[in-house]
Amino acid sequence: MTTVGLGIPRIGSPLRHIPDAAGRPDVDGLIDRFGRVARDLRVSITEKCSLRCTYCMPEQGLPAIARDDLLTPTEIGRLVEIAVRDLGVHDIRFTGGEPLMRPDLAEIIARSSAVAGDASISMTTNGIGLDKRVDELVAAGLTRVNISLDTVDRDHFARLTRRDRLPAVLAGIEAAKRAGLTPLKINAVLMRDTLDGSIALLSWAIENGCRLRFIEQMPLDADEAWVRENMVDAAELLDVLGSRFTLTAPHREDPSAPAEEWLVDGGPATVGIIASVTRSFCDDCDRTRLTAEGTIRSCLFGDDETDLRGMLRSGVEDVEIADRWRAAMWHKQAGHRIASPDFVRPERSMGAIGG
Repeated sequence: MTTVGLGIPRIGSPLRHIPDAAGRPDVDGLIDRFGRVARDLRVSITEKCSLRCTYCMPEQGLPAIARDDLLTPTEIGRLVEIAVRDLGVHDIRFTGGEPLMRPDLAEIIARSSAVAGDASISMTTNGIGLDKRVDELVAAGLTRVNISLDTVDRDHFARLTRRDRLPAVLAGIEAAKRAGLTPLKINAVLMRDTLDGSIALLSWAIENGCRLRFIEQMPLDADEAWVRENMVDAAELLDVLGSRFTLTAPHREDPSAPAEEWLVDGGPATVGIIASVTRSFCDDCDRTRLTAEGTIRSCLFGDDETDLRGMLRSGVEDVEIADRWRAAMWHKQAGHRIASPDFVRPERSMGAIGG
């Protein structure tokens, strides 16, 4: 088969610093110094996970966060309300660790949904246990899920995740489909160890009505084993997939979306690639991140964090919290700079930051 359109177009225009000697402009939204506006809120709600994926978690798991240091459902709901009402956020996604590890997840979603207006309420999960909780989560207001799955080979899954839980993940996927959480997106981290199975994974996704997206691996693994020279990039994946499928018409559903989508064998099935490293979409990043401990992180790769939990618990008014959030995002860095010789990995791994 012939692969068509191997290039991955750059999103938008190069960043342009806003010259403003007085500082941040007086606008409501989460604008930064380069003119980007954050409208997508990622909320990590726990450091715990039921898997130990080699590219995310250390084998022993992450250091535990004291229960009193985690945001409560009420606090999360309040920050979601501020984000939507005052700051222009229109997408809310709950992450972890693994969000299904929070017993009060349905309450978190319900409180957030009640104040989110037209904003979407979604979750990124490994799917383990979703079959037992999906109905209560949908009733609470969950509208979409992304499920992480790197291989459909059980032995390979067990090696990658250090847990033999593939049947539980597949049960979660089926439950999500039955509950109407479609189109169901599957996220697969692109690694040297999974490249040979990419054709089988895409075939499985098409057969099961799922939208598969491959994500270039970033230097966010807790074991710090990532090296640029060993990573699999989007072009190499396209060569492999092109040996079995005809991929055409690369496009983006949303100009700011990180995934470039290809039609598979003429469609309607598609496969997406998020080239986080080789074709950075930092120029058009629209995300703001809230850690499980209640700090704002303006960039996945920036270690600067702004505490909002302390403000919540000290009786500060919403308007002051919104202003602190705006200030945090104003100083967002230009990009991750992975290709730079002086690149420094963030102190937190992906599991501690939230996807």
